[in-house]
Order: sequence, then structure tokens, then C-alpha cells
Amino acid sequence: MDAPKTAVVGPLVGAVVQGTDSTHFMVFNSKTAELLSHHQVELTQEFPKEGWVEQDAKEILQSVYECIEKTCEKLQELSIDISNIKAIGVSNQRETTVIWDKLTGEPLYNAVVWLDLRTQSTVETLSKKIPGNNNFIKSKTGLPLSTYFSAVKLRWILNNVRKVQKAVEEGRALFGTIDSWLIWSLTGGVNGGIHCTDVTNASRTVLFNIHSLDWDKKLCNFFEIPMDILPNVWSSSEIYCRMKTGVLEGVPISGCLGDQSAALVGQMCFQEGQAKNTYRTGCFLLCNTGHKCVFSEHGLLTTVAYKLGKDKLVCYALEGSVAIAGAVIRWLRDNLGIIKTSEESEKLAKEVGTSYGCYFIPAFSGLYAPYWEPTARGIICGLTQFTNKSHIAFAALEAICFQTQEILDAMNHDCGIPLSHLQVDGGMTNNKVLMQLQADILHIPVIKASMPETTALGAAMAAGAAEGVDVWSLKPEDLPMVMMERFEPQIKATESEIRYSTWKKAVMKSMGWVTTQPPESSEPTTFSSLPLGFFIVTSMIMLIGARYISGVP
Repeated sequence: MDAPKTAVVGPLVGAVVQGTDSTHFMVFNSKTAELLSHHQVELTQEFPKEGWVEQDAKEILQSVYECIEKTCEKLQELSIDISNIKAIGVSNQRETTVIWDKLTGEPLYNAVVWLDLRTQSTVETLSKKIPGNNNFIKSKTGLPLSTYFSAVKLRWILNNVRKVQKAVEEGRALFGTIDSWLIWSLTGGVNGGIHCTDVTNASRTVLFNIHSLDWDKKLCNFFEIPMDILPNVWSSSEIYCRMKTGVLEGVPISGCLGDQSAALVGQMCFQEGQAKNTYRTGCFLLCNTGHKCVFSEHGLLTTVAYKLGKDKLVCYALEGSVAIAGAVIRWLRDNLGIIKTSEESEKLAKEVGTSYGCYFIPAFSGLYAPYWEPTARGIICGLTQFTNKSHIAFAALEAICFQTQEILDAMNHDCGIPLSHLQVDGGMTNNKVLMQLQADILHIPVIKASMPETTALGAAMAAGAAEGVDVWSLKPEDLPMVMMERFEPQIKATESEIRYSTWKKAVMKSMGWVTTQPPESSEPTTFSSLPLGFFIVTSMIMLIGARYISGVP
């Protein structure tokens, strides 16, 4: 006999959070914002050439199905009836570009990830085409011309992948960011799937006019992107369609937000001037600027924050984007092998409590805000024979904090009112050493939500609040109280200023490393094409480096 179902107060809302490193599905109580259950699947990334970052779009989709299924199994084990799930929201890594065949449902090329740098020469070619007014792109989109954004990645794919060219010519190709690919697939795919995106994701393509809130014909012509492959643009909170497969078949998908916008909503930054910083693969500081676009003079991006309903007004944000945050810890684990788990970085850093003059600039994909310098590359400097892996782990955490300091400085200049505290979220905020370091370096309190996955909460809130679902109220008086943990600065401001100025010197040293761009090609470099001397020299360097890092004399 089945166990009786436990009564759960209030309807439930699910949230898909599709990130660069992993996929989650989380289920919340819409009346209390309590997280009831979740499941996570880690994803692989492919690096076929230096600077190239790809993912398998089918693996991403399968991870979503798996997370939904496993989470529902866990709910049933808790005697919670999954029929109480009334809506699903989707949040996703932004800018990552997918193009697929609408007749077969198969991706036509690997997803080109937002971190990917292969398009630098495409950017240089396009920059020469910009009409007399250099503000042509930024004035419409709030964004610079950069390898970061989707249109340049799409242009590269159209230039280099014959399979995609043929599909476009034959009218079979569809383009989208990860949200579009997921929603199309979850709502039927080849059998009537909905090809859509929301305003926050569309605003990261450099094809979307953030004033008119539609695809811009002049921008599409500039990038030579056929408009018939683009998804329809909807608000961030409305019923797009219903799930057509899996254990939640029939449940409406009614919320969609790029991950950073979802975190802004999840942190309940609904008032002009409120800001949050998310620590995940990258690091992203967003400040709500209300219903007006504020254009930065200090290297920040102007972007759509959210539009929570078809008939609601759009809100905008200033954003500072850091490419490498959590990814630097993954690099220490997977590439250098000096830690076995990401959590070990906190333990090593705590053991030494200092980098001992070692500074880490993790410019693996160039430098994003406020520099927008694609020629930068990662460096570790200030090394001595005393330096060990614990100092390097500390320097890696400190690098994340210094990058946030640079963005906060830029935002304070643009907004004119310095932030009195910083609200934070994301998986990395579980690292207490990192959070204390951040408070020390910024010299303002850092306030962490007790439930760090506010990205999922934001997607769930948007879905539950959608017209026709109406199970989650976004009225200020109805928003749930969220427990916070506070980290106060524990060092003198002068000490943090000295460390920050040394960091800035190291940043300057990281620039200009890439002086020539190799020819673009869709064919990855093979090991057989590399000379024997490459392997001999590389092996010697790795051996010597490993001995020093591990402390072997």
C-alpha cells in the first residue's frame, strides 16, 4: 500500500537552472520559498583548440530530463505529490549559442559557449564594417562588439560550418541560446515545439534592440544573420507552452530568465539601486536601474534586467561581467590537479591565510569588464621558492574578490552612489573564506542569502507569478523573508588598498599576450600535428612546476 501523501502548504513551482558547469532542477513551495528537493548533474566541456569552449547540446538537454526525473523521485520519497507542481521556470547560461535542425531535432554543431574566444578575428573584421558612428551597436544593444555575445558566435558558425550553411539555405535551421533550445525541446521539439526566448536572453545576442524590445533589422543586416532563424521574443513571465514529455507532462513552462537576471529577481532586487553579485563559473554584478537605460562610461554593460509579464514595464540593469570565477577553482582541480574537490580550495586557503605575495590573474578568456581586453591571458606572479599550492589556492580566491572590486568601483562611478553593502549568491558563496575575503577587500559588509541558489528561486518566482498560473505573488508585502548571513570587514582599509593596487599592477602584466590570431577553422588541432619538442618541453615544465607546487625540493 502506498504511503499517504504529506500535505504541503501552497502550490509548488519547479526551476531548471542550466549552467555552464552543471544543470539543476529545484522545487519550491510558492508560499514560503522553501526549497523542497533538487538534483544536480555535472556537465562536460570540450576544448578542441586553445580558446575554444564547446558543449554537447544533447547532453545538456538530457541532463535537464535527468534532473527533473530524479527530483520528482526524491519528492515522492518525501511523500510529496508531484501533481502539486503548477509551473516550471527556466534559467540558463547566457550567450551560449546553439543551432539545430527543426525537422530532425538534432543540433547541427556543438553549442559554442559564452567563454569561447575563437571569434576574435571575426570581431576585428566586423569592427571595420561599423558605420561612421562607433556607437552604432552599443546605442541599440547596450553591449560592445565582443567575442562574448551570441551574434558573433553565430556569424562564425555560418561562415565555417557547411552543415549549418546548408540547413539555413533549405530553411531547416533554428538558432537560440540555451533557453530556446530547452523550451523548444521540452514543449514538443519536432512535434510543435515553441521556438522562443525572453527579453533578458535576447538582450545578450547583440541582435536585439533594448529600446524597442525586438530584433533589430539593421543589426541583423550588419551581422548578416537571417531573421527567420531567430526565436520569438516573449516576456520573462508568461505561459509559453506546456511540457510535452516526462513525469511533468502538461505542466506549463511560464518563466524564462538569463541566469543573472534570475538571480537579481531571486535576490528580490526590484527597487532602483539594488544590486547583487553572483559567484558561479563567472562572476556577475548587476544593479537595477529601473525603467531607464543607463549607459556606462566605465566599461559596464547595459542590459535588460527582467520584464515580469506581457503587459508589464521592462526593467534594465547595469552589469559587470567577470569571465572566470568558479572556473578558476575547477582549473586548479582538473588542469593542475592541486586539489581533488572544489571544497578543498577553502581548506588550503584557510591553512595559510595569505597568498604570501602571490597574485593570480585568471584571464583564461581575456579580460571582461571593465577592460574588455581580449589579448590578456592568465598569469600567476610573485612566486618564490616558499610559494606552495595553498598560497596559489588563496591567490585564486583573492582574484575573484579583486575582480569584483574592479566592477564595484566602475558601478559606483556610473551610479554616483556607492553601495553600502553587497548582496551575494551562487554556489561559491558557501566558501566562507571567499566571503570573508570579499568583505575585507571591498571594505563593506557582504550579505549572503541562506539559500545561495537564488538563480533557481528567481526562475521559480517568474514562473509562479505568470498570468494564468498566479501561485506566487510578487507584491512587496507578500515576498518571503529570507535568512541572511553577514560578513563584516576584519582588516584595515589601508591594507586592502595596498593589496588591490598590487593586483592592478599584475592585471597590466597580463595584457597583450595574444598578438596574432591563428586562422579560424572548424577543425580542431590534433596532437599528431604538434612537434616532438613540444611534448618534451611541456613535460619538463610540468614536472618542475609540480615539484614546486607540492613542496618537493
